[in-house]
Amino acid sequence: MAESRVLLIMTGGTICMVRGPNGYVPAKGFLESCLKPRPSFNDGSPVKQVPVAVADGVTKMVDTLRTPPSKHSRRVRFAALEFDPLLDSSSINAKGWGEIARAIQRNYTLFDSFVILHGTDSLAYTSSALSFMINNLGKSVILTGSQAPMSELQNDATDNLLGSLIIAGHYMIPEVCLFFNHKLFRGNRATKTNAHDFHAFTSPNFPPLARVGISANINWPLIERPSTMQPFSVQTSLSTAHVACLRIFPGILPEMVRGVLALKNLRGLVLETFGAGNAPEDGELIGVLKEGAQNGVVIVNVTQCQVGSVSPLYASATSLAKAGVVFGLDMTSEAALTKLSCLLANADLSVQEIRKEMSRSIRGELTEQSEIHFAHPNSFLPPKVSSLTALGYAVANGSHEEITAIIKETKEFLLNEFDYSGNTPLHLAATCANIDILRDFLSQGASVHLRNRDGRTPLFLAAEAGIERNVELLKKSGAHLHADEVDLAILLLKKAQEASDENSDWDI
Repeated sequence: MAESRVLLIMTGGTICMVRGPNGYVPAKGFLESCLKPRPSFNDGSPVKQVPVAVADGVTKMVDTLRTPPSKHSRRVRFAALEFDPLLDSSSINAKGWGEIARAIQRNYTLFDSFVILHGTDSLAYTSSALSFMINNLGKSVILTGSQAPMSELQNDATDNLLGSLIIAGHYMIPEVCLFFNHKLFRGNRATKTNAHDFHAFTSPNFPPLARVGISANINWPLIERPSTMQPFSVQTSLSTAHVACLRIFPGILPEMVRGVLALKNLRGLVLETFGAGNAPEDGELIGVLKEGAQNGVVIVNVTQCQVGSVSPLYASATSLAKAGVVFGLDMTSEAALTKLSCLLANADLSVQEIRKEMSRSIRGELTEQSEIHFAHPNSFLPPKVSSLTALGYAVANGSHEEITAIIKETKEFLLNEFDYSGNTPLHLAATCANIDILRDFLSQGASVHLRNRDGRTPLFLAAEAGIERNVELLKKSGAHLHADEVDLAILLLKKAQEASDENSDWDI
């Protein structure tokens, strides 16, 4: 039976606490003490160890647990990486975000996906920050926590963690996500709206990516996918020390704003305004903001409202824009602050380029303004299965023109769907002689990490077929093999070379 490998990164938070004499305290050995006794997390199979990268160049073997089989006949095997010391979510900063990003980076080729346990107070900040720090993500990264620890009889920790593991182990959602109370949110769209109840997080301006009940319902058309043929990478530095957040209120004085803009080394300011982006129509206040923008401070306008967007609907919002304040559209404050911090840390970007990027969606964090176009509805489309089958035949025939027509005519995203034999179109393209088909699929966001019914990725199939240029293109796009697959892939590769009388040095 197929199984997925998930790394549980434990940073701290209520979810892994136990009651002590003076209140809740972090508990070490969470996997052994809290999860091993629970049948939902442990099927009772013999303990298996897997390698986990605990530091740069340092890997150790750790015990794993395995869930019982799901209705999809798949098990999830997971290992735990505990931070030492555990982080206080109220005190987390750019350094802590960098540690989490590096933990993912070190273990990226060792696991299929990642679940991060984190305190809820700053969970939306961390999920937003990681979404901008991680580039060309091809695997699921899911953050979760709880309002009550798993050690309590009544808790939300069990459902939140199990739901995260199920999604991470069964679906390839190449985004940084936040899972809470049976809903999967885009990480940079979520915000904490309740300090006590189990429905602590909402995504005011964007629908959930998935809902988990008896089954998991994934809203696939909403999923962001990598569209560049570049490998996974992380940016571990953020300029949080050079940004500030200021909430506009009735009667705010220009000298207050001037005092904030005069802070030493300030390079970015998130301005939380009224309604659709409005501020007091005070000429002196607007002048202070204009002066700050002219001095190189990137000022971003976001709304104080939970739902809605900053827009040039009112004159006061327009006057802010004329002063050099950037429209943050429908970004949350958490997303605006972390995105600005991430962009400011990039020495290759000018102030003008950063301002432009702040109004552009780079990780699905905002809804870009667009012109309204009117069109007649499309005619009836063939069922998804028919389109997928036709696409498979077109790949087998190497007909790029036919492939383009099928994808163009089909509303649904087919490239990560499995056919009757358990292969995605990218699996088929990996063994196709026409490399343009493979390149086209990759540029449209096809996942290089999905495994077929035999547990093989497109890279493994390309190596098995001995198609060197396909192997190189897949590797360039971030594809890799698990450590225990490499020897077999190289052996199959050599056999393919011998059969075709080719001779080259392969490195997978």
